[in-house]
Amino acid sequence: MIRGGEFLIKDQDSKDVFIPEDFSDDQLMMASATKEFVEKELDPHRERFEQKDYKLTEECMKKAGELGLLGISIPIEYGGMGMPFNTSVLICDRISGANGSFSTAFGAHTGIGTLPILLYGNQQQKERYLPKLSSGEWIGCYCLTEPGAGSDANSGKTKAVLSKDRKNYLITGQKMWISNAGFADVFIVFAKIEEDKNITAFILEKGAKGMTMGEEEHKLGLHSSSTRQIFFNEVKIPIEAMLGGRGNGFKIAMNALNVGRIKLSAAILDACRRVINLSTKYSNQRIQFGVPISKFGVIKHKLADMAVRTYVIESATYRAGNDIEKNILRLQSKEKDKQKAYLKGIEEYAIECSITKIMGSETIQFCSDEGIQIYGGMGYSAEAPMEAAYRDARISRIYEGTNEINRMLLVGMILKKAMKGELDIITLAMKAASDLMSIPSFKRKDDSKLFTIEKEHLKNLKKAILMIAGKSAKHYGINIDKEQELLMNLADMVIDVYGAESAILRTEKLTHKNGQEKNKSQINMSKLFLYQAIKNCSRSGEEVILAFAEGDEKKMLLMGLKRFTKGYDINPKELRRKVAEKLIKENQYCF
Repeated sequence: MIRGGEFLIKDQDSKDVFIPEDFSDDQLMMASATKEFVEKELDPHRERFEQKDYKLTEECMKKAGELGLLGISIPIEYGGMGMPFNTSVLICDRISGANGSFSTAFGAHTGIGTLPILLYGNQQQKERYLPKLSSGEWIGCYCLTEPGAGSDANSGKTKAVLSKDRKNYLITGQKMWISNAGFADVFIVFAKIEEDKNITAFILEKGAKGMTMGEEEHKLGLHSSSTRQIFFNEVKIPIEAMLGGRGNGFKIAMNALNVGRIKLSAAILDACRRVINLSTKYSNQRIQFGVPISKFGVIKHKLADMAVRTYVIESATYRAGNDIEKNILRLQSKEKDKQKAYLKGIEEYAIECSITKIMGSETIQFCSDEGIQIYGGMGYSAEAPMEAAYRDARISRIYEGTNEINRMLLVGMILKKAMKGELDIITLAMKAASDLMSIPSFKRKDDSKLFTIEKEHLKNLKKAILMIAGKSAKHYGINIDKEQELLMNLADMVIDVYGAESAILRTEKLTHKNGQEKNKSQINMSKLFLYQAIKNCSRSGEEVILAFAEGDEKKMLLMGLKRFTKGYDINPKELRRKVAEKLIKENQYCF
């Protein structure tokens, strides 16, 4: 098992990587039951969800609770199903594709609305809240964001003052963009006690005196997801309702968001599949110039790119999800405190959580945008499903930490791990730089074995990242965190490498199971993404080098980048056509 971020410095065997095709029959049965719920309770009401029917969302949440879908991750002793982490990712995948309103309500409740209590609550708090949150009797929400405190969560102005009798805290302040606020029963509220540096978390119940709400927000999408401002005017919260200890709110918020990030990636997967299905069907039905538009090369190009990106993020999400699951189980076998093991198990893969969040949110945005383009004028009409899909997709790049914040975070975490000696980036960066002084090998690689060439290119991309990151860190030192544009470029390189490697390892494992003939499309998709990753890394790497290097150092680094990103000669047009023709023939996403 590789640790978080180690994919940059270690190769992984495909047999050690989890792929969606590895799910057991029992897990797939749960996924099927979830799909039945979606088809019965959500799909028939598309118009009602678009008409701001908040009551419908609440009713569907209650029904999901009755089926046990809100308690997948909650231990059996608290009324949940106690399923492993990657199973919860699978259920999130299957339940979230019908519409963004229910997906947001589900994610806010099962993630940031419940996990803080599960992971940081004391015994009494868990016994009081978790069974009702698991059953759907109570709905949870999470009150962190304020008008002046978004990404900078610790800068919130909401205050908690100890009462004179020292039995309660009096909360005063304002929260905004609170999902599920209109029908929530349990509120995780963050506030600062006195002049503390860090925020503290509290559990508040519905109906508290002094708590009022604004009207439902009018949003671009997620029309039936309840989103309100909440105002607190000396709201009395018993001291026993403090969650996780004084000053630990920021830690609670960040760890809850790590889970939320990978779950968000899962939540877009079925939406991507649905958008591709609709686009493929429409392109087969829409006749222009006497033929279906699916016959046109430009439409094939779009369909193939949508499928490639969906296949890649699906591969990356379940790879990361299983790494988290294995780490949790490993730690739980050693730790007496199961909560602590769970937290550590997820925190180890915070880099991968940010990567999948970014990739997932940008994939659904890409797919829904291309879906509208394939539909043409009809795609812009609210009568067709693409318009709502496009609007609902847009928020995913903002919540659970904006993609910009996540990009900077993931590079910062990599550099932090390197400085702590957890990732031996410095040694490998020096080796990559020294490789530039050696004469390149002109010996032709044996390409008779699947992905031999591709894996060599992956190694070179990793060398490029290590070389450039190492030189950047040396040049800027502790001030590198101020070079945001540079961090964004480095993050893009890391994201592309993780995605490309995830797809290649998944496909390799599939071919070991079923042979290459049955997985031609998967092979083509993996090659296509790697091809694009190499181009992207070349561009991003060049921008970083030009930002700080001069003279001979600049020449050497540019030469090294060129060496590490050249020579992958495939025919992308032909591979895209083959992928698209498979989609068109099957009339759906079939990978």
